[in-house]
Amino acid sequence: MNNQTAWWKKSVVYQIYPKSFYDSDGDGFGDLNGIREKLSYLEKLGVDVIWLNPIYESPQVDNGYDISNYKKIEPQLGTMEDFDMLLKEAHEKGIRIILDLVVNHTSDKHPWFTEAKKGKENPYHDYYIWKDTIPNNWGSSFGGPAWEYVEETAQYYLHLFAKEQPDLNWENPKVRKEVQEILRFWLEKGIDGFRMDVITLISKDPAYPDGPVIQNKAYGSYYAGCASGPRVHEYLQEMNREVLSKYDIMTVGEAPHTSADEAAPYTASDRHELNMVFHFDHMHLDYDENGKYAKNRVKLTDLKEVMTKWQDTMHECDGWNSLYWSNHDQARAVSRFGNESEPYRVKSAKMLGTILHMMQGTPYIYEGEELGMTNVRFDRIEDYRDIETLNMYRGRLEAGAEKEDIMNAVYAKSRDNARTPMQWNAQDNAGFTTGIPWLGVNPNYKEINAEKESKDPDSVYQFYRRLIRLRKTYPVFTDGKFELLLPEDEQIFAYTRTDRETELLVCANFMKEPAKCSLPAQWQDAEILIHNYKGAVADELRPYEAVMLLRKRQGK
Repeated sequence: MNNQTAWWKKSVVYQIYPKSFYDSDGDGFGDLNGIREKLSYLEKLGVDVIWLNPIYESPQVDNGYDISNYKKIEPQLGTMEDFDMLLKEAHEKGIRIILDLVVNHTSDKHPWFTEAKKGKENPYHDYYIWKDTIPNNWGSSFGGPAWEYVEETAQYYLHLFAKEQPDLNWENPKVRKEVQEILRFWLEKGIDGFRMDVITLISKDPAYPDGPVIQNKAYGSYYAGCASGPRVHEYLQEMNREVLSKYDIMTVGEAPHTSADEAAPYTASDRHELNMVFHFDHMHLDYDENGKYAKNRVKLTDLKEVMTKWQDTMHECDGWNSLYWSNHDQARAVSRFGNESEPYRVKSAKMLGTILHMMQGTPYIYEGEELGMTNVRFDRIEDYRDIETLNMYRGRLEAGAEKEDIMNAVYAKSRDNARTPMQWNAQDNAGFTTGIPWLGVNPNYKEINAEKESKDPDSVYQFYRRLIRLRKTYPVFTDGKFELLLPEDEQIFAYTRTDRETELLVCANFMKEPAKCSLPAQWQDAEILIHNYKGAVADELRPYEAVMLLRKRQGK
């Protein structure tokens, strides 16, 4: 397949968190049949691909990222027959489906692990990482140590996440064969690819070195010994050679603590590993001494520097970018990078969409982003469900922090901000369920919902439809070179995209204060492709104003 014309380069992906999307049977949990019922909504929006967060059988300690059976559907979500029907109907509408591949770790309830605990001589023991003594200071992403003691073997096993999520031992070729069989199982069903959870962590440094202690944490960071480990490229090339290359699919790898230069080998077309990666450089810009749970705002000049580095590096190595503002692990985009307060929410949501969707790469829309959904502010910590949020709250409380300060951090960064149910209409529970929702609905659903925005020609939803159509209309969005303008400006985000025939200019005000921005003479008569204000473009950009202009290159 010619990589230059790969279908995923021209696609827009819509991420669905199944538990929160739409409940078809009234039990309070979103499900596969609920997604199927909303396919027409996604078709009208114009997206090409659906990425489903894990739908496999799971004890749900980490909302499905602790998998106990990779070849069965989580009963809360439905049956394999339901999935087959969803896949069939999505394909009939021209929508592809990619699944979440979680193979850095399994659930501790997975049969491999229940066998592995029985003894060192068990054939499954070496499917996981065991040590007779704790070899380093690594801490889990969810708090506490990354090593857990098992009495049956008198050993410790590694878990980079919850203790119920033991890490697989990729050094064992049998583990890699098992993963390849999982891939084949789903690809033979006809799915269109995988998002690979923390895939850059699968190869551990065999020395298991101590990690630096950062962000006021009690344990060291495991990234020094796991991120882009010594054999990760070998493993991915093997996976590609044995399975992935035999199917017309897309792959995107989650790559925590991976720089643009480090990502190039993963995505370069001649390396045959992954099509693209999710990086976190822009997600880390507002961290403080407490890490993620900070209340800072991202500094625009830093954001532009990061985005430009990734645009340039991927273009030069013939790699590809994943473009996103939010996902199931991050705060809502308009709350974090825009302005959720009225009257700025709609304008800033459109501004963020304009900036992101016009860059080179594949844009990802997280469910509700196309409506401008916002963070939620539950009054009680008991109303939150996320293991990371609850562990952080307990840890800071025990360390003496004030409840109000902790809750403000939760309001800013809890993963549950992205996981509140999709807001379909102004009826009870936002039309998500006729039962009791597994997680509370954001109270602003009467103002922000799909039914209302579908009828409003000036809504965020309708704006996103236009953005998606534009990407499919002009080849410059796929192939054009990115060039940042005004790199030192602390208020304006502006750049061009250029190919042999066409030049685009995107100019956006990232703040609520007006910003002086005179267009160069050659752009004065350019065609306005999309604009989040009515009327002409003046020398002063209004609050969160964003405009995209197109002109034909002279002599071309």
